[in-house]
Amino acid sequence: MKIETTSLPSADVTCATCRANCCRLEVMLITETGVPERYVEFDDWGGMVMARLEDGWCAALDRSTMLCSIYDKRPLICREFEMGGYDCLAERAAHIE
Repeated sequence: MKIETTSLPSADVTCATCRANCCRLEVMLITETGVPERYVEFDDWGGMVMARLEDGWCAALDRSTMLCSIYDKRPLICREFEMGGYDCLAERAAHIE
């Protein structure tokens, strides 16, 4: 039985090499995790989402470290986004500079 490597996390992606590309995605708030109100906005349909800055980056991203400033209270979707997983690698590839 062959395991597809695209479903396994990449060892090349760590907290030290992360470029926080997932912090450019729209993040819907579908569960209560304690996200501070200053980081919550409502989309055009009335759904709660993470606030983003004018340049598209998540407002909770600490730009000096490129780490989440509310990591312990981050939304469920952020908790489930696997570092080095398929979606992570796809976002990194989409934003190659």
